[in-house]
Amino acid sequence: MPKTTPPSGLLSGLDVFVGGPIQHAILPNGFVPELQDAIQTAISVAEENGANTFSAHRVEEFGEQTAAFTPEQVSVRDFRWMRKCDVFVPVLPVLEDLTLRRTDGTHVELGWATALGRPVVLITKQPFVESASHLLKGLHRVGTVRTIDFDQFLDKPSLLTEAVLGVTERQREAVDAGIAA
Repeated sequence: MPKTTPPSGLLSGLDVFVGGPIQHAILPNGFVPELQDAIQTAISVAEENGANTFSAHRVEEFGEQTAAFTPEQVSVRDFRWMRKCDVFVPVLPVLEDLTLRRTDGTHVELGWATALGRPVVLITKQPFVESASHLLKGLHRVGTVRTIDFDQFLDKPSLLTEAVLGVTERQREAVDAGIAA
């Protein structure tokens, strides 16, 4: 049996959980195209740089297979991924009326990430839209959070690699200093 070489890249060895709206991004004519593109780009950038990725969007085929999973299965699966990941990358799109697209699950996952000490690279419009909650806007005060502007990410996807490297290094430094769990 031939040996396989592990993926090489800047994010090699990291587990990256990519999240974002699913339930409220499934439209009568399919999944929101710009959001699907952004999430697929985040997954691709992480994997092209050697990361292992977890994505409900991929497993549920961007809404095509969402009905095949029970709430219990989704909760257990996503929490397992959160406990296993090194970085959580939620994509939070903004609607035309400048409100965040509803995504209850992603906000629960942001709470899990922060409580478990997982660094977060948040992809959303910057500065935060007025409708974003105080908890979202202030999350960087209780966790390791870096934010990438949604449109800048679409123009330059490599921003994700830079941000993941930044938050994982910051997290390592905090752990080494005894600051983080």
